[in-house]
Amino acid sequence: MKFNLKSIKMKYKILVFLLGIIIINCDTKPSQECIDSLDASSKVKNNVEMYSKIWDTAINGRNLEVINLENFDENIKTITADGDVVGIEAFKAYYSNYIIGFSDAEFNIVDAFGQGDKLVKHWSFKGTHDGEFFGIPATGKKVDLIGTTLVLMKDGKILQEQDFFDNYSFLAQLGLIPTD
Repeated sequence: MKFNLKSIKMKYKILVFLLGIIIINCDTKPSQECIDSLDASSKVKNNVEMYSKIWDTAINGRNLEVINLENFDENIKTITADGDVVGIEAFKAYYSNYIIGFSDAEFNIVDAFGQGDKLVKHWSFKGTHDGEFFGIPATGKKVDLIGTTLVLMKDGKILQEQDFFDNYSFLAQLGLIPTD
């Protein structure tokens, strides 16, 4: 059997040309599913970027004025073991304890990801307990914590948070409970 190299090259060129047209057509006319997926991905990306910037400014920048109606839903809620903290002013007062209690607070978001309006944040917090913290007088002890926060967004604003961390370790680092 004889191969006609010119014929094979021509067929190959036609195949490449047709594949190119298909690829271009797919790129210029994406399906609704593709559009929805890109929109959802963009929404999560925007939420994560905004969320990260807000908490960097609030804790590391020591500027709780970013806890406002521009960035948080008016019914912002943080879920705690002692009861929910609801509303902008209560939320701001709650987090002021971290600013007052740890003048050298260092807060880092290790990773954040999400789906839809739900985000998960893995974080670390370091600082020296040199001020009153939720009624606990300064101990002068250094803390180094890691934790996770579940976040609910609404219309590009923070609506709800719930932190998870090892409270026993935190209290032990503050010297408030025995470490044995």
